[in-house]
Amino acid sequence: MSEHPYDAIVLGAGAAGMMAAAVAGRNGNRVLIADHADEPGKKILISGGGRCNFTNVHTAPDRFLSANPHFARSALARYTPADFLALVDGYGIAWHEKTLGQLFCDGSARQIVTMLRNECAGGGVDWSLGRPVDEIDHADGRFSVRFGRETAVAPRLVIATGGPSIPQMGATGFAYDVARRFGLKVVEPRPALVPLTLGGDEALFKTLSGVSSEVIARAGKGSFREAALFTHRGLSGPAILQASSYWRHGEAVTIDFTPDRPDGWLVEQKRLHPRMGVQSVLGQGLSGRLAEALADRIGLNGNLADLTDKALAEAEARLAAWPFHPNGTEGFMKAEVTIGGVATDALSQQTFEAKAVPGLHFIGECVDVTGWLGGYNFQWAWASAVACGKAL
Repeated sequence: MSEHPYDAIVLGAGAAGMMAAAVAGRNGNRVLIADHADEPGKKILISGGGRCNFTNVHTAPDRFLSANPHFARSALARYTPADFLALVDGYGIAWHEKTLGQLFCDGSARQIVTMLRNECAGGGVDWSLGRPVDEIDHADGRFSVRFGRETAVAPRLVIATGGPSIPQMGATGFAYDVARRFGLKVVEPRPALVPLTLGGDEALFKTLSGVSSEVIARAGKGSFREAALFTHRGLSGPAILQASSYWRHGEAVTIDFTPDRPDGWLVEQKRLHPRMGVQSVLGQGLSGRLAEALADRIGLNGNLADLTDKALAEAEARLAAWPFHPNGTEGFMKAEVTIGGVATDALSQQTFEAKAVPGLHFIGECVDVTGWLGGYNFQWAWASAVACGKAL
């Protein structure tokens, strides 16, 4: 059995892992990056519809969820979207900004993977792909990682293997197992940025499958104005994916179907169009199928002139805060990221090193920091990786 010495071993060849390996390698360290997958950056390749939403210009600490909302602040301040954009521009990768500050490649997400591989090459990084980790040992200040008949040893070990979201891409809870083995706590991992499922009485809305509408979706402390999409299983679309990170079982998600309507608008419509019905009025701003379903649920029939102002005010209030009670989510199979992970109170904000285990670092999605939809999680990967890579 052969043994290979390194300054640092990085497990996980995704966004965070490649970035950390590249930074450490370019700082003069001998680095090995390893992944059980046969090629790096598999999640990068499918992200953003294949064009990789690689950052968001509006990145700020308040757009991340964590048991410690201040933990992400330091790394995000030290490596910004402008810093990553400078790297992208340096490789001549064309990009464009979509809505809400989201930046995408004009071409393919593969350009980002190629860029990161080139950055690793510039740092002389070694690779081990397609071989799972058989064993990790720690003794005398050295970590030993065994792959089959070969063992890599180093004083520093970086865990960048992500969370269990999208298991069909090979994602696992490996990082949590390593953390627990070394005595670190793990905040309950659960699916985030994920569609919600409806059951029982609310299954009626499944007949609207394919219907989309701009709404304000609220759950917990989260409030998002984007599109919501009805599916054959429940609710999806950007507004719902965002709200899902703030939703917990047993709680309601409320949807404002009339975000641009002022207070008293239905009573005003009664004055302006007394012969119209509620469904017709709703149809002026919503799709016909959605207007019909909502009007049917409200149960106000006849012309507006025949309805009391009180009844119209109650209908208006319900349309502005329509409660849905999801019975679950579509799980890690459909979750874009994982919320929860390695507890931040066990890690250094500066270096991502475990306070109780010198030389052991956790970065990226496996840490209990989760961003909003729209490039924030990639920016967290870059920022946490650079902070860690510089400290190796």
